[in-house]
Amino acid sequence: MADRRVFIIVLDSFGIGEEPDAAEFGDVGSNTLRSILKSEKYDTPNLKKLGLFNCDGLDFVEGDAHPLGAFGRMQEASNGKDTTTGHWEIAGLISENPFPTYPNGFPDDVLERFTKATGRGILCNKPYSGTEVIKDYGIEHMETGDLIVYTSADSVFQIAAHESIVPVEELYHYCEQAREILQGEHGVGRVIARPFEGEYPNFVRTPRRHDFSLVPPKDTMMDVLLREGYDTYGVGKIYDIFAGKSIAHTQRIVDNHDGMVKTLELKDVDFNGLCFVNLVDMDMIYGHRRDIDGYANAATVFDKQLETFMGKMRDTDILMITADHGCDPGFKGTDHTREYVPILVYGKDVKDNVNLGTRKTFADVSATVQEIFGIANKTNGTSFWADIRR
Repeated sequence: MADRRVFIIVLDSFGIGEEPDAAEFGDVGSNTLRSILKSEKYDTPNLKKLGLFNCDGLDFVEGDAHPLGAFGRMQEASNGKDTTTGHWEIAGLISENPFPTYPNGFPDDVLERFTKATGRGILCNKPYSGTEVIKDYGIEHMETGDLIVYTSADSVFQIAAHESIVPVEELYHYCEQAREILQGEHGVGRVIARPFEGEYPNFVRTPRRHDFSLVPPKDTMMDVLLREGYDTYGVGKIYDIFAGKSIAHTQRIVDNHDGMVKTLELKDVDFNGLCFVNLVDMDMIYGHRRDIDGYANAATVFDKQLETFMGKMRDTDILMITADHGCDPGFKGTDHTREYVPILVYGKDVKDNVNLGTRKTFADVSATVQEIFGIANKTNGTSFWADIRR
């Protein structure tokens, strides 16, 4: 059999409607897709052709008469609605216990250990908007050299610092020290470096953000594939989300557009295995900031690049498009939303117009990928490969 390449593209936060347990997360009424469809900036004919609008529960939009591939929606089995939990589940690891969050800031003993390790003081220590926190604490940070430490509704320990005060590599080192401290009871999903630059009141975050995740405690599909001799590529945040575990090749990106450019470049690389892609702009830039038009436009730009990608696919290539959670830009607050995510599958070896219905877990992606490569499933999830293969 010829080499097989599976491309999984995660449209970060592209939810398609509240899950049955949305009330437990304060997310009743959320629907990312419904919100962005209201914008004049939204135009995704290629996602429509792949069956996006044919997924269960989307009674507010007309589906395609004959979708080109398989389509469905997936419910998150893990107890959470964050990036790490969602991606780990796509890769076959269900998180039964949620990562810790800190709505009142981090405890003194954690901060004391961090201050001792870095030799720097701490500012803020509360949930905060990433753009607002540098506006409110940036001047004091530059005057004192103290680090801006903040969190959100997600399980994150974020450190903001001006690049002229704390060089990026030094900031990364501080994050590594925080990651060593934040284990066990305080094992947050991610420690995030948030460098910024400029002068008040025009501070801006730079693209040199870096995430330091927990190491996945069990095997993911990448571990299985790598052991079986297959290639594993990560584009965007994938390497960070999995703490580099079993990501043999990684490619950093600047934004969504660049992420698809880098993914398109990999179409010309001969490999046999998986390319796992994260496109974060919809979540980070538009979802959290509740920018409906911005989010809709980002989806439109992706759709145009998707058409190019589909045109360059080899006969044995398989494309999967999904998401890791919701972040409804038309919903209250600024947090992620507990939503179903789409699963769209396309390729010459995939049947047209197959409705996968509602899957019980994102981990079905992992199980399917393993079966595509002829490997017995060693993670969570149930494969749907037999239902869609020609």
